[in-house]
Amino acid sequence: MSFLSALSLDRWTLRIPLIIGGVLLGTAALIGIVLILAYPQLPSLEAVTDYRPKIPLRIYSSDGYLIGEFGEERRDFVRIEAVPTVMKQAILAAEDDRFYKHPGVDTMGVLRAAFANLVSGGKRQGASTLTMQVARNFFLSSEKTLTRKLYEALLAIKIEHSLSKDEIFQLYVNQIYLGQRAYGFSSAAQIYFGKPLKDITIAEAAMLGGLPKAPSTYNPVANPKRAQLRQRYVLHRMLELGFINAAQLKEAQEEVLKVKRNPNEFALHADYVAEMARQITAERFPGDIYSSGYRVITTITLNDQQAAYRSLRKNVLDYDKRHGYRGAETYVDLTAIAPDQDETLEDLLSDFASSDDLLPALVLAASPKNIHAILRSGEIVNVHDDGLKFAAHMLDDKASPNKRIRRGAVIRVQKTDKGWQILQLPDVQAAFVAASPVDGAIRALVGGFDFNQTKFNHVTQAWRQPGSSFKPFIYSASLEKGYTPASVFPDEPLSVSADETGSQVWEPKNYDGKYEGPMTLRTALAKSKNMVSIRLLRAIGARYAQDYITRFGFDAEKHPPYLTMALGAGMVTPWQQLVGYSVFANGGYRIAPYIVRQILDGKGNVLANTQPTIAGDESLRVIDARNAWLMDSMMHDVVRRGTATHAAVALKRSDLAGKTGTTNDYIDAWFCGYQPTVVGIAWMGFDSPKRLGNGETGGAAALPIWIGYMEQALKGIPESWPETPAGMLSVTARDPSGKEINEMVYSEHLPSAPEDGAPTEAQQLPAPVEEAKPKAVIQPPH
Repeated sequence: MSFLSALSLDRWTLRIPLIIGGVLLGTAALIGIVLILAYPQLPSLEAVTDYRPKIPLRIYSSDGYLIGEFGEERRDFVRIEAVPTVMKQAILAAEDDRFYKHPGVDTMGVLRAAFANLVSGGKRQGASTLTMQVARNFFLSSEKTLTRKLYEALLAIKIEHSLSKDEIFQLYVNQIYLGQRAYGFSSAAQIYFGKPLKDITIAEAAMLGGLPKAPSTYNPVANPKRAQLRQRYVLHRMLELGFINAAQLKEAQEEVLKVKRNPNEFALHADYVAEMARQITAERFPGDIYSSGYRVITTITLNDQQAAYRSLRKNVLDYDKRHGYRGAETYVDLTAIAPDQDETLEDLLSDFASSDDLLPALVLAASPKNIHAILRSGEIVNVHDDGLKFAAHMLDDKASPNKRIRRGAVIRVQKTDKGWQILQLPDVQAAFVAASPVDGAIRALVGGFDFNQTKFNHVTQAWRQPGSSFKPFIYSASLEKGYTPASVFPDEPLSVSADETGSQVWEPKNYDGKYEGPMTLRTALAKSKNMVSIRLLRAIGARYAQDYITRFGFDAEKHPPYLTMALGAGMVTPWQQLVGYSVFANGGYRIAPYIVRQILDGKGNVLANTQPTIAGDESLRVIDARNAWLMDSMMHDVVRRGTATHAAVALKRSDLAGKTGTTNDYIDAWFCGYQPTVVGIAWMGFDSPKRLGNGETGGAAALPIWIGYMEQALKGIPESWPETPAGMLSVTARDPSGKEINEMVYSEHLPSAPEDGAPTEAQQLPAPVEEAKPKAVIQPPH
């Protein structure tokens, strides 16, 4: 190298520090100018100094379980002191380990980001501190430009001058978006893991801590593999920073995370209740209820609602199994997809929602002995042996091509103790509602098989024919006309004219097509004899009955005054049936069922309290206490020896009362019944009315739903019966077979009743009554 060359090199060596110094001074001067010009123009920090997070409307059960959230953002505010240390450490390790050391801006990090943006045209992301992320979330867009980065830094400095580090950290913990509409780590812990933030493990904290960088990319529900890679990175960072030791790292890496596959699910399946509560709140308080932290306390309880939900689901699926497998839901073309392309296969199922434990599965291979399928989660399942029985005929090569289970078919599978089994989404619908007959508080309500399939609430919105479940209201009307449970009517065929039916000549039949001749009203109700009910309605008058049923809350116009009303040809909702049967259960009072107990604002102030109607208030009485007692006694016989004996056998109780209901051609199936502490209404049918199938009566299709609920609801509840009201006398008589029977009757309906109320002597029943003028054992007064 020549002397001149060496001299030139030395000069450049001397100039480099000067050039770097000049660049730094120039940059500092530029920043100074920006600070002088831009700092005063920065927005007010009121949004962070007076932080008012958007808290959604939340609906709770009466025992404190969250059952629904309504709002654009799912957020649960938590104070920084309540954030567990492991969660703070995971956030710092993933996002900003020098948070408590820098003044809001990590100078070298910002310079590196600025230089990278200049070189790459603003396409590369720079490192941001937690404070800068807070500034961005509250005041700026997420675009990656030099100007936005400078404003972000300036805002961070301003925030640091106004708030403490813990206050800033608290804003970050509550405001940051973490996917699945979750804002803040407390909400994310519930959504992803179904637990409070205070209970999360190191492994779960690392998973959550890795989400802010890219909530969609590292979402453990949508992208479990990428989420796990990000979690491992955060765990190693926590080890490097001394937050955890090697043993804790190993334990966290080996922990199998139980991520909720449906983050929209709550601990309690009460979607229909939550929606009812939302509607009630929105109607009562038309302001911004979806971001102000309103809380609504409902009347349902965890145990009651779970029992109702599980019983309805089980019995709908049992019904569905009785009527056979209909075939694959649809088919997906797999010809262009390689066997190892799991993520592509999972994406193909993205449009098929789970229905609780009925999971969509894509069949990869099928034979009469085994099905190999993939779930939306990526899990591979094998169905064999008993798990194939329900759909075995659709695995046969002779099955219809557009129904057969083959490669590419989308089916439903359910995991049981014995492995996986094939089921299907049922076409039939069902509803169940239970309440206290004393004050009307709803204890459980399930408006359909799956709220995500249909928002239509069959409890409150489905107008259906009640069938024989309506007979008790006709019988109750007859008691006020002087008839008694011992009154005799013939169970024989009859023909009803068009004038009496309101349409055409009608020749009704009993359900089983059999006739047993003269019988008492008590026996006729227990056996649900149609012929006796029609004759009874004819005797008391259809218009009188139409007016009488309004006492129970039914709409007169929904029940035309024709003899078909005796068989429940009008229209009711399960909610109306609940009101009506509560009258019998509580001794004659019409109470108003309610589902919202209390509404509170975001600060916990009570905005509304429900004041329930209470049975016992005589202003609510709609039928005589004696009428209620007699009807209760007669409906006990329905359970003891009539169409609902399965309830007495299954529940091993003698204090149950109710009535089955089956409409013509098995269109609707009902069971409406109660024990003195709870009334329950069960219904099953198709949304577009069609036959449920031969033998699908109220006792076969609806009663099992009621029993399944009552098995849990009545645990530990002692048997009880209503006291006999005053004004009644005991009568000894003989039924048409000559057997002695004892009945209680209204004292004023008994000719020359003894003043002391002692039973009269046995009376001989008359011969079978004339059809046109049915008579009672004890003649009604004229």
